[in-house]
Amino acid sequence: MALRQFGTAAAVAVTLAFAASPAHAAIEIQWWHAMTGANNDVVNRLAEEFNASQSDYKVVPSYKGNYPDTMNAGIAAFRAGNAPHIMQVFEVGTATMMGATGAIKPVYQLMKDAGEPFDPKAYLPTITGYYSTAKGDMLSFPFNSSSMVMWINKDELKKAGVTEIPKTWPEVFEAAKKLKAAGHSTCGFSNAWVTWAHIEQFSAWHNVPIGTKANGLDGFDTVLKFNSPLHVKHLQNLVDLQKDKTYDYGGRTSANEARFGSGECAIFLTSSGYYGTAKATAKFDFTSAPMPYYPDVAGAPQNSIIGGASLWVMGGKKPEEYKGVAKFFTFLSDTNRQARLHQESGYLPITKAAYEKSIKDGFYEKNPVLQTPLKELTNKEPTENSRGLRFGNMVQMRDIWAEEIEAALAGKKTAQQALDEAVAKGNAMLRTFEKTAK
Repeated sequence: MALRQFGTAAAVAVTLAFAASPAHAAIEIQWWHAMTGANNDVVNRLAEEFNASQSDYKVVPSYKGNYPDTMNAGIAAFRAGNAPHIMQVFEVGTATMMGATGAIKPVYQLMKDAGEPFDPKAYLPTITGYYSTAKGDMLSFPFNSSSMVMWINKDELKKAGVTEIPKTWPEVFEAAKKLKAAGHSTCGFSNAWVTWAHIEQFSAWHNVPIGTKANGLDGFDTVLKFNSPLHVKHLQNLVDLQKDKTYDYGGRTSANEARFGSGECAIFLTSSGYYGTAKATAKFDFTSAPMPYYPDVAGAPQNSIIGGASLWVMGGKKPEEYKGVAKFFTFLSDTNRQARLHQESGYLPITKAAYEKSIKDGFYEKNPVLQTPLKELTNKEPTENSRGLRFGNMVQMRDIWAEEIEAALAGKKTAQQALDEAVAKGNAMLRTFEKTAK
């Protein structure tokens, strides 16, 4: 991270004084992260506030590239003996981190050793479940959590004669057809993060498995299962609607999110973390709504699963350094701080208390958009199909799954063939990971 330039001689003098007094120097805690833009500012501000709150420790944030780059850099640094104390890792990197033997110090153990107050039940269960063992021991610390929502251009729906925001997939398809007829020739509806939308979140929301062993949370020897009749039916619907752009494929990542802000796609599924960008770019009345579901699926909707990232503590550090990390995590968990962070940035509050405070403050009455992902995550108690997922080589598997979906959308394979291939190739990658993880 670039050093901030101080504009006064007094500030320089103070800095030099501290440098000349090593006995009073704060213990540095290195924090590698993948946040850019406004999110980078959030990270820096949190570090500055913690550093100002006490004098024993100094958290030093450093941007290390996108999520995969940051994770790879951290693992390489650990092998070289110079890993950071804290590393931000996106949710699908969880299994890889668990499989990196000796590279991490579990958060529950960290907090216990440091004597810091720590109650896993204080955190939102759908968040903690993702980052915990089957016994409920938290392995990493939740940080920037989000979920997938359906973004709605209210102005365009009104023009198209859609009087109510769609709740089910059939209603989305019908609304998209009306939008097409009203002039949206290139996009009735779309999405970012195709596998997250149409495999991962879709499965949890309908309470069907992505894989066995609670989607890998209960063991690396999991087997993928997302080539079920429901998954095939959904992909076939997308294939059929793609032919006339009622549905228009939005890519493997978030690159096409701007199609919503520009007004091109009036219905768009992507992360709730898109809120800041939508607020800054959309020149129309917009809102967010829960993900759609098929009404003939018993129990749907269930609950959504989280996206975003958590903070992993790397192994091999000194006890006094770990104590500083633990104090920083306690600092981050403060109810007022979590509520403010949520309300100002759009991140989800990670604790129940921060969520309840936002409700009591009347925040959602004025900002209902930010409550949508929370309603999804807490819609029902998580099941083994909706606690989350933990698959090794997940970053690479997402690309393989996306390739197969793209082949179906292009008419090169049937929906069944595409999902069968995605499952078969994914299972082969899981077996490879299972051997290395052991």
